[in-house]
Amino acid sequence: MRQGLAVCTALTVAGFGLAQLPPLANAGISPLVVALLLGILVGNTPLAGRLHHTAPGLKFATRWLLRGGIVLFGLSLTLQQVAALGPKVLLLDVLVIASVLVAGYLIGTRVLGMDRETTLLTSAGSAICGAAAVLATESTIRSRPAATSMAVATVVLFGSLAMLLYPLLYPLLGMEEGLYGVYIGATVHEVAQVVAAGEAVGPEALANAVIVKLVRVMLLVPFLLIVGQWWMRRGEGGEAQAAGGGLVIPWFAFGFMAMVVFNSLVRLPAPLHEGLVLAGQLALTMAMAALGYETRLEKLKALGIKPFILALTLFVLLIGGGFLASRLLMG
Repeated sequence: MRQGLAVCTALTVAGFGLAQLPPLANAGISPLVVALLLGILVGNTPLAGRLHHTAPGLKFATRWLLRGGIVLFGLSLTLQQVAALGPKVLLLDVLVIASVLVAGYLIGTRVLGMDRETTLLTSAGSAICGAAAVLATESTIRSRPAATSMAVATVVLFGSLAMLLYPLLYPLLGMEEGLYGVYIGATVHEVAQVVAAGEAVGPEALANAVIVKLVRVMLLVPFLLIVGQWWMRRGEGGEAQAAGGGLVIPWFAFGFMAMVVFNSLVRLPAPLHEGLVLAGQLALTMAMAALGYETRLEKLKALGIKPFILALTLFVLLIGGGFLASRLLMG
């Protein structure tokens, strides 16, 4: 246990340190992504072959630290934020998420011939909230580390591209600033990328973008409940079925919602609140480091270019379909 957790801790510290460097910080690259890449790098060196007792600690990180981090992520949201823009925002986010998930799954499995795990993880990351959605879905369906790492890679690539592209599109699309913020929040992958893109457009765009994005994040909970049961009914519950369970209930999703409600009703002292949010970020980063460390490059290579083609297709769908949906529902 100790050896695996020590590896995760070292990768997490390095991830947070490197993410503070100006080139990465200005690009909006989060410590989660840096820790994942470092994990893949270290996990494919001779050093990994000499560490023979990492498995228990890595498993603890990818199971319990991951779920604990998602629960604490709920302290970043409040119900008041969700209610601020009205019910149309919820409808917009549901439409975007459902469209991307259905289109992504059908294109990935039937057109590109991809495996269901990689397809679902890539689609979830594009549709909901980037790497956090990929990790939460991975925890529900118990996917392979290589599939998870590939899905995160696509989210990082196209989410970063969106962060740079949306401010450039703003003068060309004829939207007023507040509505453009809604469009950003409904279609950009990661929360950090939404903040960067919204801030580049203006304060009203930033405020609306963050609220709409947080509604998308909250919709992660019903998605996990639905996908868990669907995955089991398809007979692909693997590890859960082997344990004798016929019903997959992601309890950490309810913990996430409980934290949102708690954060809406109780005002914690600022240092305590910031400390709990940081603890959640550290837990997620350690989980990402563990997933990267367990990923072997030959397995990533075996997945090929198809996940990136799928992610590119969903990126185009988010830009075009999200623009039309935002204008029709919120304009």
